[in-house]
Amino acid sequence: MVKNSMLQLKEKSVFSLAVKLIVLVALVFVSCQENISLDQFHAIEKQRWHKDSIIDFPFTSSDSKNKNNIYINIRNNKTYEYSNLFLIARIEFPNNYQIVDTLEYEMTTPEGRFLGTGISDVLENKLEYKTKFTFPIKGEYHIKIQHAMRKNQELKGMEYLDGIVDVGLQIEKIK
Repeated sequence: MVKNSMLQLKEKSVFSLAVKLIVLVALVFVSCQENISLDQFHAIEKQRWHKDSIIDFPFTSSDSKNKNNIYINIRNNKTYEYSNLFLIARIEFPNNYQIVDTLEYEMTTPEGRFLGTGISDVLENKLEYKTKFTFPIKGEYHIKIQHAMRKNQELKGMEYLDGIVDVGLQIEKIK
């Protein structure tokens, strides 16, 4: 009888602990999501990014005071052949002002192992674009991204960049 009561008490305790853990994980997940004001992906047709294909992320900002971190998220598969990635990113403001940046990101280790996270053939890289960035004017913004890859010793850009599955953008409010 005492053994049964002890076993039931242990089972209730384990169940209670499991429920508390699930609630805690859910709260952490929800609180982290509160800081994200934009999280979008655009699929790349046939996983071949054309040099003239400009990915557009339109969004409206009504907060002209708080700072944000902006990330470019790239999902690539194992057919991506390069150790780096060159991008041209442009922020278009509501008043037609623009900021244009040429960016380079490492995609592999020096040994050739892909960077990023994932458990399948597709890996995701969260690439830092702007930190502590303020959208100073309320209104509609566009962040546009295109690849700027070319082969060594060639001036002409690559027409297609193979192995890019999705291009994403994430804007995270800094609290």
